[in-house]
Amino acid sequence: QVQLAESGGGLVQAGGSLRLSCAASGSIFSINAMNWYRQAPGKQRELVATITDGGGTNYADSVKGRFTISRADAKNTVYLQMNSLKPEDTAVYYCRCTALPVGVVTPRNYWGQGTQVTVSS
Repeated sequence: QVQLAESGGGLVQAGGSLRLSCAASGSIFSINAMNWYRQAPGKQRELVATITDGGGTNYADSVKGRFTISRADAKNTVYLQMNSLKPEDTAVYYCRCTALPVGVVTPRNYWGQGTQVTVSS
């Protein structure tokens, strides 16, 4: 019903920047919160940033001041601008959205397939 497609990952040197994008497609009535998570090798998946449908944002302490989450509702897309990247930011980054598909009465959570971000020292 709802598919998420991430893009923008890659290899970057420490101190560099990357911008991730995640576009939602399908029979979507509305999208509520949109999130970015990440999972490093051997670690649990962690919440990196959240943006509500009202534009409110929240960040993990480890990325505050370096990462910025934004959304373009007309495109059903969420972005993650990552600046001053560190080797410890290396992970697979996943987007998630809470969306209400057409014809469904209860919002559901949907996940993207993930995009690799590697930061070299």
